[in-house]
Amino acid sequence: MAPQVARTSSKRKVDNDSDESNRDEEPSQTSQSSKKARKEDPPPNTLPTNKALPVKIDLPPKQSGISRIASWNVSGLAASEKKGFKFYVEAEDPDILILTETKLNKASDDAALKARYPHQYWSISAKKGYAGTAVLSKQKPLNVDQTIPGHPDPESVKGRIVTLEFETFYLVGTYVVNAGQGLKTLEEKKVWNKHFFAYMNELDKKKPIIWAGDLNVAPTALDLANPKTNWNKTAGYTEAETSAFKNFLEASETPDGNKFLDIWRTLHPEQRAYTYFSYRFNCRAKGLGWRIDGFVLSERFKDRVSTCDIRDEIYGASDHVPVVLEVTGSL
Repeated sequence: MAPQVARTSSKRKVDNDSDESNRDEEPSQTSQSSKKARKEDPPPNTLPTNKALPVKIDLPPKQSGISRIASWNVSGLAASEKKGFKFYVEAEDPDILILTETKLNKASDDAALKARYPHQYWSISAKKGYAGTAVLSKQKPLNVDQTIPGHPDPESVKGRIVTLEFETFYLVGTYVVNAGQGLKTLEEKKVWNKHFFAYMNELDKKKPIIWAGDLNVAPTALDLANPKTNWNKTAGYTEAETSAFKNFLEASETPDGNKFLDIWRTLHPEQRAYTYFSYRFNCRAKGLGWRIDGFVLSERFKDRVSTCDIRDEIYGASDHVPVVLEVTGSL
């Protein structure tokens, strides 16, 4: 049996036919200064750099009365499955599993995954081998949608969003548009933000929201290893993207709307931790990453949050690591 993953405590306190196929559109660290880990980053040797997940993975057991939601950019589900994807799912056993960048051309027919999650919703991109978002649930939702009302290009939305309505909240899983290498698709990202945030505000008028997935934005300088060298140069960390995200959280553009929380940052205000490490330049070993995956909640939902953790130790089956949210009560 393969050795057990060295676990990072969830309670620690440290206050291409597609662009995605080579991850070239993702944030990268190419400057000379990025070759040195900043002193506030976690020491490189604390992060496992294995190329596949071991069979046995030790994660905190789910407590009674808690619903667990996990979100993971798998960077190609077929590839991830060959590197231990199922071992993580078995160990985590979330009630809802959000998968982004699946790169599938049709819904998965994995029997074991179907047995664990009888309610599966796969959003497939109109472009082969590109994007892809899925939400898998143990509980049947009241309604399901895969659109953004009012978006001028519905075809571009395919593969990027799945919305599930449950009794007490909406769950919105997304693989948000990336601004692209050289910011070539920043205008497309702006269109996405405009219509997506309007959609979120409309949903929030009905019941609270949990938005999760690859958000493709590093909200603050704490959320990437080299903020100065990437500012307004690299997708995910531009004035246009960070301001749009901040304005949405603070309801700045909709004064009569409700506020939202980047819940991991709310719970860990000073901590540096990342969810994405480029395969290029040996970034994982150097601790050079970005926090671009996570959960955003309606502010009034905060009291139901038990924990929100980045699974630092789940590395090897993707260039991203999962993020997990636990909430009290039923879905």
